[in-house]
Amino acid sequence: MRRGSGIIAISTAVLLAIGDGVGGAESRAARPNILLILVDDLGKEWVGCYGAEGIETPQIDALAEGGMRFENAYAMPQCTPSRLTLLTGQYPSRHGWTNHWDVPRFGSGAHYDPGLNASFARILRDSGYATSAAGKWQVDDFRVEPLAMREAGFDSWCMWTGGEGGNPISDERYWDPYVFSGDRAATYRGAFGPDVYATSLIDFMRRHRGRPMLLYYPMALVHSPQVPTPDEPAAGGAQGRHEAMVRYADAIVGRLVSALEDLGLRERTVVIFTTDNGTAGNIRGRRHGREVRGAKARMVEAGTAMPFLVNGPGIVPAGVVTDALTDFTDLLPTLADLAGAELPGDLAVDGHSLAPLIRGEAEDGPRDWICAMGGGNATYRDGRVVPAQPYDDRVIRDRRFKLWVGFDGRATALYDLRADPWEERNLLDSDDPEAVAARERLEAVADTFPGRDAAPRYRPNPPQPWDRGR
Repeated sequence: MRRGSGIIAISTAVLLAIGDGVGGAESRAARPNILLILVDDLGKEWVGCYGAEGIETPQIDALAEGGMRFENAYAMPQCTPSRLTLLTGQYPSRHGWTNHWDVPRFGSGAHYDPGLNASFARILRDSGYATSAAGKWQVDDFRVEPLAMREAGFDSWCMWTGGEGGNPISDERYWDPYVFSGDRAATYRGAFGPDVYATSLIDFMRRHRGRPMLLYYPMALVHSPQVPTPDEPAAGGAQGRHEAMVRYADAIVGRLVSALEDLGLRERTVVIFTTDNGTAGNIRGRRHGREVRGAKARMVEAGTAMPFLVNGPGIVPAGVVTDALTDFTDLLPTLADLAGAELPGDLAVDGHSLAPLIRGEAEDGPRDWICAMGGGNATYRDGRVVPAQPYDDRVIRDRRFKLWVGFDGRATALYDLRADPWEERNLLDSDDPEAVAARERLEAVADTFPGRDAAPRYRPNPPQPWDRGR
């Protein structure tokens, strides 16, 4: 049964474990390992525990069953804004990456600059964590910055950098993937990229299991191009191959969790599972009896309200569903709090820590509203990569109502998500007292944002032959 705005069904066993004392949950939770899994382009309509139909995701669903499932978690609607928000704990309006910019392909001097921007990995590494990343990066060009991952806070990495301008073989992230590891890139002939990335993380777990670890897995799956997988080599058509890729993503989640169990790390590891934005628009899924068109890069709920699961036996209460509000700005402060790491005193963070809720110490999260923004491509102007619009459109919501704000900063729509979850009845001009109050409340939140969004902060990389803007 749902209980107000907080937590549902905390088992007696978990409550006993929280008071387990030395050697039990208290010591495990003090400096837990953290495995952060970020799937690429996957909406709720493809995850079983969120009501998806026609697909089975037993490994992901097991994380929900044994942990905490968030109903109201926002990513940004597109890749680059989401990933930079996760990395920095700041909204795109502050960190400046309000639009997509494929750094290895487009270049033009732009990149994620760790000297001018925060990184959750660097914060945890500085506090004593061993840190590793494997999967997709795409916000640096490793030809120009071979140590970009180390500077971002990772001790070890095995990454598909993203398709590099002037280097066609680098487009491959799946079969025969082009992978950058250490200080070199190579094509892994006959291999399937997601397996290569997962194996790297598991090897790192094995080598560093004696100290707390941050394991970041920004999964290449299930982004286009849709391809057959090792388990379903005969899968055909974009839709059929997408379904096979979802099943393979689920299997890799199970493989990583099994590795934690085999290494004796499961009961001192917090696993966070989420996705960076909605599914690609050419893919159709079903959820709660309704066909859902993929909504990547759109600010409808299917494009921004993403799966978000947290699991950690003896650390995170099991069997919990919460409608607490959270968005990607919360990940940096939450990871730091879970790790017992101090945030730099001069760091501006837009997010809030969910750690008390995740550990079962609170019944609700700290937020009254969440925000999603950012889409389309950035532009190159006056020697810099800058936002396409001075003020990007955005959506701001509470547990019930959602306000759409246009490029001019004015409200364009208001929806009651409780009565109208598919956003079909615009209440902006409604005289219903609850709708009027919601509009006033959410417009007041919108007014707290600057009237002009920031531009990306970076010291330009040297000019390259493949740069789009030069």
